[in-house]
Amino acid sequence: MKLSVVIPAWNEEQLLPACLASVFANLGDDGIGLDVELIVVDNNSTDRTAAVAEAGGARVVFEAVNQIARARNAGAAAATGDWLLFLDADSHLNPGLAAGLQQVLESDGRVGCGTTMHMAGLPWWALAMMRTWNGVSRLCRWAAGSFLACRTEAFRDVGGFNDELYAAEEIDLSRRLKRWGRARGQTFTILHRYPLQTSGRKLKLYSGREIAAQFGRLLARPRRSLHSREDLGMWYDGRR
Repeated sequence: MKLSVVIPAWNEEQLLPACLASVFANLGDDGIGLDVELIVVDNNSTDRTAAVAEAGGARVVFEAVNQIARARNAGAAAATGDWLLFLDADSHLNPGLAAGLQQVLESDGRVGCGTTMHMAGLPWWALAMMRTWNGVSRLCRWAAGSFLACRTEAFRDVGGFNDELYAAEEIDLSRRLKRWGRARGQTFTILHRYPLQTSGRKLKLYSGREIAAQFGRLLARPRRSLHSREDLGMWYDGRR
């Protein structure tokens, strides 16, 4: 069995090395010993993201349109694995999560999985937001975009990520994967015993007022906002 790990990256030269190292340490020969194909999608970066990816042992795919769904789809199109794992460049795998993923990959009854998240050093209100999302994720079986694994066959059959969406594309894909799996007696699950270690930088780079305004727009006009880069500054304004 071959696993293709797809990492979209836009100006991620600083955080990408640790992410790549965690993939090899936990999934490769130093970890659970999977046959891993590592693909980094340079999403039109202006820094050394591509060079850092190559130095870290990844194959680099270029996607000119700065959009997370397109970047992930570009990586998946180049992948040759039986399974796909979409992992964000500011996230780190751990041994427990890798072992949980391995169980999913080896099960005939799973179409895919996501995981809960952990972000260190958050203020109380951001910690509450993260815990709320983790609860919703487990209840609804919606994967976070920072970690979503699925059978390559299922991904291709359902059409991949919806590139008309600029956010929440992982929730949309989770729903379609669940339907695909249900028709075949397979389930989509959310791992939770060993949460993914991911960056809380957006919750630190933006003020509480900015975050409230962003989510206020999403709640007031969700369809328009999810289809508009201009309405989603926290995702696309490039603040690092």
